[in-house]
Amino acid sequence: MPRKRLAHRVNYTVIVVALAVLGLDAVTKAWARHTLVRHSIHVVGALWLRLQFNSGISFSINQSGPLVTSILTAVVVVVVVVVGLRASDGTPAVGFGFLLGGGVANLVDRVVSTPHRVTDFISVGSFPVFNLADASITTGLVVLLISVLRGERLLTR
Repeated sequence: MPRKRLAHRVNYTVIVVALAVLGLDAVTKAWARHTLVRHSIHVVGALWLRLQFNSGISFSINQSGPLVTSILTAVVVVVVVVVGLRASDGTPAVGFGFLLGGGVANLVDRVVSTPHRVTDFISVGSFPVFNLADASITTGLVVLLISVLRGERLLTR
C-alpha cells in the first residue's frame, strides 16, 4: 500500500494580493497622515479626503478598548491566514487575498501607531470615513459571497 504524503498546498495568489493591498494601504495612509493633517481635500461630488483616526473597529465600534480591538483583530487575521492560504484557485483566492491584506494592513497600522489607532481618510457623503484596507476587506467579502453564489468551492480539500 503506497504511503500518502501530507500535501501542504498554499495558494500564492492569496499572498500576492494580500501583499499588494498591504503595500498600497501603507503608502496611502502615510501620505494621508502627512498631507491631510493641515486640511481636507475635495476630490469630486461627495468624495473628500479627510484625515481621521479610529481606535475602534469598523464604524468606530469599541473605541474605548484598543487593546481588546487589537487582540480580536489579530485572532481574526490568524483565522483568515489559516483558512485563506487553502483557498481554491481563481476568484476565491482573490477574495481571501483582499480580506487578508486589509485585515493585516489595519492591524499593522493600529499596532505601530501611537496612540494605537487606524488611519482613515476616505470620506463619501455621510458614510463613516474609511481607508483602503477597509475597502479591501469589504471587496474581499463581496468577492467571496459572489463565489459562493456561483457555486464555487472556496477551499481546496
